[in-house]
Amino acid sequence: MPIVKNGKIIEDAWILVGDDEAVPLAASVIVSLTRWQTERGTLIGRNGPLGVRLASGDLAEIIATDLKYLDLIAVEFPAIGDGRGYSIGRLLRQRCGFTGELRAIGPLVRDVFPFLHRCGFDAMEARDEIEAAAWHEAVGAITVAYQPATAAGPRLRHAVPPS
Repeated sequence: MPIVKNGKIIEDAWILVGDDEAVPLAASVIVSLTRWQTERGTLIGRNGPLGVRLASGDLAEIIATDLKYLDLIAVEFPAIGDGRGYSIGRLLRQRCGFTGELRAIGPLVRDVFPFLHRCGFDAMEARDEIEAAAWHEAVGAITVAYQPATAAGPRLRHAVPPS
């Protein structure tokens, strides 16, 4: 699947490895949180980059002490209206200090790009090339925000009417 990372369409170099599949020693792999928790020691000893996939119900703090071992965290958005992934992303970036790739996966629409970006996500998984192109187009569409977030940029402020 194509990935939109930092506004550019790239090929996905990461392999999602199922819980019952062998983990390649040198490839860039993403494993489930369950597999990470049960095989942590073995996975740390690999030569390749490592990522963990979090479900929308997982807490960011579960892997906070392990972030130094992770190059990527993929956060599932199971439905368009499920906003828990935004909280996970923001907590991983601000509270936990994660600096690797933070990837949003799931049935997202391009209207949410500014929100994902402001919560710290730098990559989105697209279903196909057409969706990737739409995401790429959306990157610069909204440049002003009303409230502060992790992303720097201009903010509008409403004047407070005199009392």
